[in-house]
Amino acid sequence: MSIDVAILGATGAVGQRFIQLLENHPWFRVAEVVASERSGGKTYAEAVNWVLTGNIPDTVAGLTVKPLDETLTLTSTLVFSALPANIAREFEGRLAADGHYICSNASAYRMESDVPILMPEVNAEHIHLIERQQSERGWKGGIITNSNCTAAPLVMALAPLRKYQPKTINVVSMQAVSGAGYPGVASLDILDNVIPYIKGEEPKLNLEPAKMLGLYTGESVAPLPMQVSASCNRVPVLDAHLVCVTAIFEENPSIAEIITAWDSFIGPDPVPSLPTAPAQPVIYTHEEDRPQPRRDRDAWNGMSTVVGRLRPNTVFGGVDFIALAHNTIRGAAGCSILNAE
Repeated sequence: MSIDVAILGATGAVGQRFIQLLENHPWFRVAEVVASERSGGKTYAEAVNWVLTGNIPDTVAGLTVKPLDETLTLTSTLVFSALPANIAREFEGRLAADGHYICSNASAYRMESDVPILMPEVNAEHIHLIERQQSERGWKGGIITNSNCTAAPLVMALAPLRKYQPKTINVVSMQAVSGAGYPGVASLDILDNVIPYIKGEEPKLNLEPAKMLGLYTGESVAPLPMQVSASCNRVPVLDAHLVCVTAIFEENPSIAEIITAWDSFIGPDPVPSLPTAPAQPVIYTHEEDRPQPRRDRDAWNGMSTVVGRLRPNTVFGGVDFIALAHNTIRGAAGCSILNAE
């Protein structure tokens, strides 16, 4: 028997990715789709400008879109949110208070002390923060967020290395245009160009990884004591965010130790057995020119992080490496689905 789910922001780029990934899901069935008031009352097929490969799933195409307004009521207990942060704050909180469980791609609640930024292989125990939400906020349900899409490859690459105590991280991102949503970046701005600024991205990348990699104390998360400096760039790539990382550790692992840690990394039970979980969350590639977005973004259905170019940093110490993840799958809808599972 499938669990009915609702999708907020269902006509947008991430909302479409939710619908695509949930087609034929063994546990979940898309029963309700919610979008702006102008889409309300239309069928999903009428309301959406489908931009992904393939077609709208037949099971969703005929659903009537519910308008996102003060009259919104949902029958699905489990809700996936692809709302913009400024809108998500109001609607996600209201739905959580009413007993819904929100798996959100929005940033509105990420840095709240009682809300997890969940990546199950990395910090599954953070899910217990929901109990604090219910106790202190009086919510009958709860909110679970996933990370900023650029934090995803960085956190997944660092998680197997926590035992070496990462302390200083410098990261330069090359972020795909799909991260800007649809219609995204104007073609005359991005073609033959790199845009060295993405509004709001660098502060998120400076803060979120330390919380995600932090220790759950039973009541809150103590952030990992590391500093992150980020520079974020938009590049003319359709999907996948790539980050160039310099990492300095309290304890200096060897190149061989780092590779072994990546190759052997796996999430705690029951995460590896969940339908969306990749068999190998971190894949190290030995090729000198990898990872590459077009060649590596779909590793394990887009849920694996691919790392490579590992080498000593001869100026600052530590190591340099590159990490890549599919931004709308592992960095957005796919991680939310895994969080729900």
